[in-house]
Amino acid sequence: MTPRPERGPRREAAPQRVESLTRDGLPATEVVLSFEDNGLASLVFGHYDQNLAHLERRLGVVVNPNGNHVTIKGPRETAEQAGRVLKTLYSRAKAGASVTLGEVDGAIEESNVQRSLFPSDNAGKASFDAIVTRKRGPVRARNAAQDAYLRQLKRNELVLAEGPAGTGKTWLAVGHAVSLIEQGVVERMVLSRPAVEAGERLGFLPGDMREKVDPYLRPIYDALNDFMEARHVERALQTGMIEIAPLAFMRGRTLTNAVVLLDEAQNATSVQMKMFLTRLGEGSRMIITGDPSQIDLPPGQRSGLVEAVRLLSGVEGVGYAKFEEGDVVRHDLVRRIVMAYESAARRERAEWEERTRQPLPSAPIEGDSEGLKRTLSRERPR
Repeated sequence: MTPRPERGPRREAAPQRVESLTRDGLPATEVVLSFEDNGLASLVFGHYDQNLAHLERRLGVVVNPNGNHVTIKGPRETAEQAGRVLKTLYSRAKAGASVTLGEVDGAIEESNVQRSLFPSDNAGKASFDAIVTRKRGPVRARNAAQDAYLRQLKRNELVLAEGPAGTGKTWLAVGHAVSLIEQGVVERMVLSRPAVEAGERLGFLPGDMREKVDPYLRPIYDALNDFMEARHVERALQTGMIEIAPLAFMRGRTLTNAVVLLDEAQNATSVQMKMFLTRLGEGSRMIITGDPSQIDLPPGQRSGLVEAVRLLSGVEGVGYAKFEEGDVVRHDLVRRIVMAYESAARRERAEWEERTRQPLPSAPIEGDSEGLKRTLSRERPR
């Protein structure tokens, strides 16, 4: 009897393809993937296979898991794309990263960019940029807008970012600031925000300066706790490594060797914005974020963020990041809400422009004799 050859180490099986046709007559493919580790595969699939269900909805494919195997059925391109997404998520889970619905969306967006920019033999070599912190490890951009934002943060000393809520402007800015401190690029972090209420007056707030501005800076605190341990945040606040500086009290300061973050900048006036921009000192970085569609300034006051974006575009050393309603990553429902509001605003602008383009009704033209009689009657002395 011929001896059976010894088996080598088990590897991840290459995807198998079975060609067929869809109901519309388009070429379809059945892709079969096999993962080494059942535990990591279950993390990729998600609780009750929610990640696979989300992948099905986003790409329009059918995904059937069976142990550490998964079968993907659908049009050839999307089925192969879904396979690449699952392999990307598996490699991230293998590196210790969590696999959430947001990570699934990010991997899908990354595969879309790779498919549009690179040929198929180079797919998977390029990826979105990431920031690395000690607590969270690598945090990768989830769409092309976030990827461009991170590249602007790493390339420029001053970055202006505007866009709707939920696009990750402030969260990524805080993560980048934490990474700069941990790398020793800067020595401290200065957080600022205009003290403007959103449509209601809070009245007198008790406590010291930090306690007064805490309600306005709570979103930044939440982001800090995502990237740093709570005890490290508290210690940094006590030692001055993290400083809370209300925008109204920034005049006259020179901020050196610091990363300075101004959030909700759409509520800063033109005078405040100019004052804040000129605080930048040697060895410092400045990040300014805001949403021009949520300005809470009194009527008649111009937003400093809108003016700064217009004036500083093209200035060397100044980066700019623009987010659209489709770049919302907070929640699918938030994305749909923002898109609904933006669609309504566009309709109102289109209706207003249409009304302004319509000519005014012209007065009836009088004959020469009638006009002369009317003129003489007005000039006749009484």
